[in-house]
Amino acid sequence: MSDLLIQNFDFDLPEELIAQQPPPERGTSRMLVMDRATGAFKDSMFSELLNLLCEGDLLVLNDSRVIPARLFARRTLVRERERPTGRIEVMLTAPAGENCWHALVKPGRKVANGERLVFPGLTGEILLEAEVLERGEFGERLLEFAPPKDTRDDFYTVLERIGHMPLPPYIHRDDADADRERYQTVYAQERGSVAAPTAGLHFTPAMLDAVQSRGVEIARVTLHVGLGTFAPLRVERVADVRLHSERYTLSAETAQALNRARQDSRRVVAVGTTVVRTLESIAREAGGRELVAHSGETSIFISPGFEFQVVDALLTNFHLPQSSLLMLVSAFAGREKVLAAYRHAVDSRYRFFSYGDCMLLK
Repeated sequence: MSDLLIQNFDFDLPEELIAQQPPPERGTSRMLVMDRATGAFKDSMFSELLNLLCEGDLLVLNDSRVIPARLFARRTLVRERERPTGRIEVMLTAPAGENCWHALVKPGRKVANGERLVFPGLTGEILLEAEVLERGEFGERLLEFAPPKDTRDDFYTVLERIGHMPLPPYIHRDDADADRERYQTVYAQERGSVAAPTAGLHFTPAMLDAVQSRGVEIARVTLHVGLGTFAPLRVERVADVRLHSERYTLSAETAQALNRARQDSRRVVAVGTTVVRTLESIAREAGGRELVAHSGETSIFISPGFEFQVVDALLTNFHLPQSSLLMLVSAFAGREKVLAAYRHAVDSRYRFFSYGDCMLLK
């Protein structure tokens, strides 16, 4: 598989199939069900997932919570006596120590090391300030934030007030109040993601209760979605892909649930590619030993030829052409089989990407 090219994971997608809004009600999406051994697929609905899970299955969710990571700043230049200048878009991507964040800025070419960015509230008052410490490629910057002006607030309180939900760029609209709920799973707890783990967006509390009533065990991991999940690939060969690191946490309860499921040869069903990356990364780190609670970072890249150690079934949304996530799904079920299923999804007018329909590979 070392000779595979990024373009080998391309497919034609009409613009109108990219979902711009979530479905009217959570949990009402369509679902394409695929047998990964044969490549056979059939049309279904997400509500039918309950009938496709078996007693004893372990369903693993990513409980990371999306933060309103999209901010708008003004530049302040010392040589201009700190007069605020044009608007800069700042997308926080990952924390980098106390008061520091990695971020993407746009337009990046205007923001140099040592500059100070100010973040105003709705009435124009400055609520946050940050200094640019380092400059990276493709608009990446390292920012150090000063403590909030109002000492009664912490950083996340201000972020909730002035930040915007980080909708992907293929959603061609501004974020709305409804996105605060709908671009968030109903079980989100641990704040830190800058993009939603979108396979989980379909679940309702009622569906989760029904799953457990069926005898399916539910466990949670945390992987904070960042550049490792959504950054575009800028190389031609799959073998040259390198992903950014993302932070994860495995609790003692989930480690024990995974150990029991593996010992009993019960099926592990991952909800989303972020769960797959977390589970397969910690399995490799464990080297065949029992899993134990810990936190860490992973930059694991899964592409055809990868040998899965934990995940037996995968619920996932439809992914962008030539993306690392499409390569992960192709590694799990076979590139040609997956691309054939995607062609069917296009022909059948499935809705694609974050707010779109889903696919179960079993």
